[in-house]
Amino acid sequence: MTDRPEIVCICGSTRFADEMSAANRDLTFSGAIVLAPGVFRRVDGHGEESITHEQKAALDALHLRKIDLADRVLVVNPGGYVGESTSREIAHARATGKPVSFTDPG
Repeated sequence: MTDRPEIVCICGSTRFADEMSAANRDLTFSGAIVLAPGVFRRVDGHGEESITHEQKAALDALHLRKIDLADRVLVVNPGGYVGESTSREIAHARATGKPVSFTDPG
């Protein structure tokens, strides 16, 4: 038995930044250590600061390492939406034996 809190990695589309923030808050208040996306910009976004394709690739790789550190993954998927990047993250989590749950199991 260990005194270490559970580590949860939040995954999901960055379009759900508010929902991810709420999940982060709830998990943190429940005593979990939360790993989550650190940047919520889109590649070539219109009307907002965007990130480059190279930056997105680096952030995607970094997020896979966060999954590696986690005890489990929580996918924030309002309306059941799971995009391409999130699908890759789910596959990575499952391939490494991490339990995956969804905010909208739909």
